Amino acid sequence: MSKRRAKWVVGNWKMNGRLAENEALLQALASGGEAYSDVHIGVCVPTPYLAQAESLLKGAMVAWGVQDISAHPQGAYTGEVSAEMAVDFGATLAIVGHSERRAYHAESSELVAVKAQRALQAGLTPIVCVGETLEERESGATQDIVGAQLDAVLARLAEHELARIIVAYEPVWAIGTGKSATAAEAQEVHAFLRARLVAKSAAIADVPLLYGGSVKPENAEALFGQADIDGGLIGGASLKSLDFLAICAAAQAVSSAR
Repeated sequence: MSKRRAKWVVGNWKMNGRLAENEALLQALASGGEAYSDVHIGVCVPTPYLAQAESLLKGAMVAWGVQDISAHPQGAYTGEVSAEMAVDFGATLAIVGHSERRAYHAESSELVAVKAQRALQAGLTPIVCVGETLEERESGATQDIVGAQLDAVLARLAEHELARIIVAYEPVWAIGTGKSATAAEAQEVHAFLRARLVAKSAAIADVPLLYGGSVKPENAEALFGQADIDGGLIGGASLKSLDFLAICAAAQAVSSAR
């Protein structure tokens, strides 16, 4: 039996949402999330909807956050949103280094590390994403790629900072494709990431490791039941309240069984 660690289920809406549909979704999560007291539930919404998330989720058992932050606290950086701005709207989570940011905005692992530190300094919990492409996986480079992405964060952050991060393994080939890594494949990479953390310091051995990549109600329990998978970063399914809450139920079931 694996060590008991709290389960996390965090939604990433990406660039989706409108006020009316958001309201229905957030209200459903606010009421439905009450049933899963053993699970840390969160949603990372597009920045324009932070105020709406704060209004509808305040007092509920669902945290909210942003999908990216600036590496700068303020200044002449037109179009960017600082961590401090997100905190003004009650945000507690910030995704950094998502594969779409790395691919479409040429974000380096070093920049991701800076953003993670900036999030921490503002009081946000950064969800640091790592993952490999299909080509990299098929060439046997998975550990080299995700190891280097994680190492950039391990090198920049102090031990007390690292203890406050979350790491999400998101294989690029499984994001939005409907194709998910098998539970065993995901566990293999999570075990590698766990070992990397332990090698840095035993004090960060229990940093939450989430899996992201076409997590659905049908595969959530098998994934979350793995020894080193502490929950999921959920994409498409986070836009459907019934699916998202079903994934929360899977996390609760695994947590209760341990």
